[in-house]
Amino acid sequence: MSETKTYEIEGMNCASCAQTIQDAANKLSGVIEATVNFASEKIKVEYDESFTIDALEAAVDEAGYTLVVPQDATKIFLIEGMTCASCAQSIEGAVSDIDGVTEASVNLASEKMTVTYDPLKVSVRDIIDEVDNTGYHAKIQQKDTADEETSEAKFSKEADYKKRTIIGFLFMIPLMIFSMAPMFGVNLPSAVNPMTSPLNFALVQLVMTLPVMYTGIPYYKQGFKTLLAGHPNMNALIGLGTGAAFLYSLGATMGIWMYGNHELAMGLYFETTTMILALHSLGKYMEERSKGKMNEAVQSLMNLAAKTARIVHDDQEEEVPVEQVAPGDIIRVRPGEKLPVDGIVVEGRTAVDESMLTGESIPVEKEAGSEVIGASINQNGSIDYRATKVGDDTALSQIITLVEEAQGSKAPIANMADIVTKYFVPTVIALALISSLLWFFAGQSFIFSLSIAISVLVIACPCALGLATPTAIMVGTGKGAEHGVLIKSGEALENIHDVDTVVFDKTGTLTKGEPELTDIIPAEPVNVSEAELLSLAASAEKGSEHSLAQAIVDAAKERNLTLQDTTDFEAIPGRGIQARVDGQLIYFGNQKLMTEQTIDLSDAILDQSDQLADEGKTPMYLANEDGLLAIIAVADVLKPSSREAIDSLHKKGIEVVMLTGDNERTAQAVAAEAGIDGVFAEVLPSDKSDKIIELQEQGKKVAMVGDGINDAPALAQADIGIAIGSGTDVAVDSADVVLMKDDTREVNTTIELSNATLKNIKQNLFWAFAYNILGIPVAMGVLYLFGGPLLSPEIAAIAMSFSSVSVLLNASRLKTFTPSKAK
Repeated sequence: MSETKTYEIEGMNCASCAQTIQDAANKLSGVIEATVNFASEKIKVEYDESFTIDALEAAVDEAGYTLVVPQDATKIFLIEGMTCASCAQSIEGAVSDIDGVTEASVNLASEKMTVTYDPLKVSVRDIIDEVDNTGYHAKIQQKDTADEETSEAKFSKEADYKKRTIIGFLFMIPLMIFSMAPMFGVNLPSAVNPMTSPLNFALVQLVMTLPVMYTGIPYYKQGFKTLLAGHPNMNALIGLGTGAAFLYSLGATMGIWMYGNHELAMGLYFETTTMILALHSLGKYMEERSKGKMNEAVQSLMNLAAKTARIVHDDQEEEVPVEQVAPGDIIRVRPGEKLPVDGIVVEGRTAVDESMLTGESIPVEKEAGSEVIGASINQNGSIDYRATKVGDDTALSQIITLVEEAQGSKAPIANMADIVTKYFVPTVIALALISSLLWFFAGQSFIFSLSIAISVLVIACPCALGLATPTAIMVGTGKGAEHGVLIKSGEALENIHDVDTVVFDKTGTLTKGEPELTDIIPAEPVNVSEAELLSLAASAEKGSEHSLAQAIVDAAKERNLTLQDTTDFEAIPGRGIQARVDGQLIYFGNQKLMTEQTIDLSDAILDQSDQLADEGKTPMYLANEDGLLAIIAVADVLKPSSREAIDSLHKKGIEVVMLTGDNERTAQAVAAEAGIDGVFAEVLPSDKSDKIIELQEQGKKVAMVGDGINDAPALAQADIGIAIGSGTDVAVDSADVVLMKDDTREVNTTIELSNATLKNIKQNLFWAFAYNILGIPVAMGVLYLFGGPLLSPEIAAIAMSFSSVSVLLNASRLKTFTPSKAK
């Protein structure tokens, strides 16, 4: 059977081009007929199963043109009508079966579905129709109004359950009192007394039940729709249970009326119907309230954004909505105001509070040339800055996107619950029917058997199973964002827990990435102060652009030393520099430079130089025409947090390895200072991923920590890639985790958060499974067989209602998570 597809072609400029491409395509295996339309710049291909798009792409490329192959699209849909994990599983399964859908993931907690699909095979409309056919409703999430749509939908749903709960309890309480009064010896008025007026007694209960039944119409409408479609959900269980109780009670009422069977008046289930519906509505109301609070982290991030910006143009200020800011605009921010977008300071000095984005409580000094992040707070100075990133490109927008995507993702640990959920509701219905029939044929009354069926239907709760994982992931990823740790997916959040080896890039990750002056050792018997020696070296080096030279000049500036005039500056490749400083010829460089200038280096000086090198420092010699003046050493020093971070990892039993392009001597010195277990030195950037593979082949679960740029291959190869200190560039494709702060201790925060979240998920799953495994047999009457109690439908309804809430409350405990370094 053949298929036909149409693709765009780029690069054609005449009919001859079209003919060339058409001939090349028609020669391919599997192509029945290919036709190129020069006017529309498209190729239409009819093909069979042996055809591959890769072959066509290669043929077009070889002909000198480009085939535009549509990439899989990913869309987020808002789902309406879900009540339990079975709903999510049904929708996910139905959409996944659509030809052209690569992946579909439904999150019960956020009530969203993420679908990746081939636009050539399936459309958004096809996906929405399939969800509708399943018994639910889907609509595409509009990016600019997504948050408002989700918020409004959740508020509307919460308000609906609140209204149902109020109506339910308004009728349930008096109905319970009225129906149970005779059981406790309370005499009702003769007009409604079951002994004297049984029909009126039944009719009063029926009238009080009908309003509650009306509020439950959505349960019945959707529940039976999914039942008929072959994938029943929680609403189907509620609908079957309360429907059976109501219909039996209605039949009993008719029996009293038509046949005068007064005994039926004391066997009505109207109060059971109302109680189940009212309690279920209460449970769902509490669930919606709790679910709303799960996403507080994202909501708080959204609230950080500034609403307006003050643009400066031709010395005039204009306040505009932040949406109107364009890259290149100059924005003025006064003390106490939020920065509207990301940018670079062009004028002014200030301190900026970036804690809401990075978790760093200390304000960051900003001056001309400094990068600033939108939504941070300007503290004590007025600055003008040029907008560089606006709208969806700002750091805040990227953070929100990453967190939302993570919250909508699944963790592998959820797979077991998904499998169980798929068969859960049909199994419960079967158990309810089987247990009811067994009791009936064992000699129990019809009412007893009906009670068993209702209890089994009502106590079963797939909701708890469905909420166990996503709620914990929502809180965990949100809490991570609060601490400047952006975890991109539920899978990453879980896998971090298994890491036993952490590999750090050295430069810029463990170290500051910028050389600093560490030592000034005057030569004997030179009687010159350290300040004079540093001033001389900095004066000579101020014309150099080398990073080591910059370290010397910066050190002199920090000590407020005066730099002298320099002439005849000359950089000597591979050696150092020479320059005339205040009339004195100065040499500053390595041992080769000293040898070439016949400057004597004693054994003692060389020993000192070797010792500095063993410490990971770079020794340089300062001399004039008379001889050696001093050894001056610089080094890329460890960040203050690195040693603490590594010690914390060791306490967790995690091995720490360093990966660097530096020479073995320097690398070993840094490793010894930091307390690192293993070193890969003199490694080219292109070979870093091979070292990760080497560790993985030893059976280790490896996390790679780097800057996210030259470490990209290693980050991608590692089991977990962690990009550290990414600043405003938070969307690092190759990393699983992005750390906003340039602080290696946040690696520990990431691991601790993963451990806490996974522990919470396991607790949730345990209680969700335990509740159903224990509750359903009790509802079936297993305890009653051995002389124990029988679970009434009312108690079953209470248990079911609070099972989901208990899972949500447990997930909420993650909000108290505090990393060990902050305790």
